[in-house]
Amino acid sequence: MMFLNVLDDITKFFNDNLVLTIIIDAYLALLIISFVIFLCIKFKKAINLTIIGIFLIAIKFAADQFGFKISSMLYTTVLTAYIVICFILLAPELRKLMEYHKADDNKKAMVMSSTQATREAIVDAVFNMSAGKVGALITFELHNSLEQYAERAINLNSDISRELLEQIFIKDSPLHDGGVIIRGNKIICAAAYYTLSQDSTLDKTVGSRHRAGLGLSEITDSLTIIVSEETGTVHIACAGLMNVMNSKSELLEYINIYLGN
Repeated sequence: MMFLNVLDDITKFFNDNLVLTIIIDAYLALLIISFVIFLCIKFKKAINLTIIGIFLIAIKFAADQFGFKISSMLYTTVLTAYIVICFILLAPELRKLMEYHKADDNKKAMVMSSTQATREAIVDAVFNMSAGKVGALITFELHNSLEQYAERAINLNSDISRELLEQIFIKDSPLHDGGVIIRGNKIICAAAYYTLSQDSTLDKTVGSRHRAGLGLSEITDSLTIIVSEETGTVHIACAGLMNVMNSKSELLEYINIYLGN
């Protein structure tokens, strides 16, 4: 009873203060509009969902205006369910956004950089695997911690060598699937699995290994080398972009620029 009395008092207060009511009402409406605009800018999928939502709201408004009571009740229920469906459909993108901010908060004070010999050994292994069409996924950690992926992978903490990398990704190896994470001169883990990219502009033929490397680059400042098992083509994924590496010198130069000489 006390709660209802307080609620009545609040309602009366707002009824007696029209200007304040309009300001708060406009502010709450602006929050919703801003959130929808943010989703549309951030996620392409949200644009289509917003268009459908506007269409449903327009029908609901027309039903209210013309006194179509059954349609009005039906579309009220549909709109409520539609909002829930939208959040379910956007869940992967929203999770990726939260992971990005979590990774950004976990920046290390100092980057553990690898030696030139280590980088050259990695490049040699990559192009040896490329020649043999052995699929590979090799990730360099920079500022954003990749510990959340390493925790779910197989711990190695091994010194890097060309031979070890090739053995990890050989087709009969139990560590073949997933990626290795490199921190400084160490392979800290193997068989690490990343969040796949949901980029709708990617070609349908782009496989899970490439989507994994690209997806990780979208939410961290890591650099991932990807070797295609089908074609032997070498790609690097960094900052949400994927580029082909045509030679050892090109790949080594890119790694040196990324990690610093």
